[in-house]
Amino acid sequence: MKIGLIIPAAGFSQRYAAGSDYPRSKLDEDLGGKSVLQRSIELFTKDDRVGFIIVAGPHDPAAFAEFKARHGDKLGFLGAALCPGGKTHRYETVASALKEVPDDCTHIAVHDAARPCTPVELIERIFDAAERHKAVIPATEVSDTLKRIVESDRPAQDADPLAAILGESAAPKKMRLVEKTLDRRDVVAAQTPQVFDAALLRRAYAQPDLSSTDDAGLVERLGEKVVVVDGDLRNIKITRPGDLHLARLILHIREERREAHKRF
Repeated sequence: MKIGLIIPAAGFSQRYAAGSDYPRSKLDEDLGGKSVLQRSIELFTKDDRVGFIIVAGPHDPAAFAEFKARHGDKLGFLGAALCPGGKTHRYETVASALKEVPDDCTHIAVHDAARPCTPVELIERIFDAAERHKAVIPATEVSDTLKRIVESDRPAQDADPLAAILGESAAPKKMRLVEKTLDRRDVVAAQTPQVFDAALLRRAYAQPDLSSTDDAGLVERLGEKVVVVDGDLRNIKITRPGDLHLARLILHIREERREAHKRF
């Protein structure tokens, strides 16, 4: 078994930057002297089954050059190669990286670049299952009540007259209404790494419509079965600034007080 690991890292971190004091990529944030991206890749460097690592960075040539200058040396030391990712969507980034995976890789794993807390035992559990099944993903049970919502034509609150006077954008947020409460008994929250037989994932990405929020969705569209193994609640994905604090707690890392934009 030889696994080619794809790390999509071309995102714009829009939700993260929107809640932060300094617009920046969450992958550059500090976790004990190492970036989030570096931590995520290091998780896989001690498993002999991983034979190739490719990190797909920004699509724009100038942004990719900056990304390579910032991360190239450290990631190269970990044995990771770099390539430009997709222009807009995650699946474009994975498709770009997929072209770089050598043909002698029997399996391909895809892991979110913003999941630096994945426990080693989870990775081993996924890889062990992938030796027996063609498509394997980790997932956790959903504990919260799930509700489908719709946007109303009504604003969530009255327009602020002061904002209009000051010339600020006064476009109110739409009121959201509950359309339906979903049965959570058969619902799980998917995580990564997701691991696939290499030929199967390549076939999934050969489909004309690649719109999907994860790679397993494309495999499901082929009619193939995807096996679910137990995920881990520690395997969080850093999406908003508060998640970084949680990641530091999970990894037992003291919070760095120096502004993140001065660290890298």
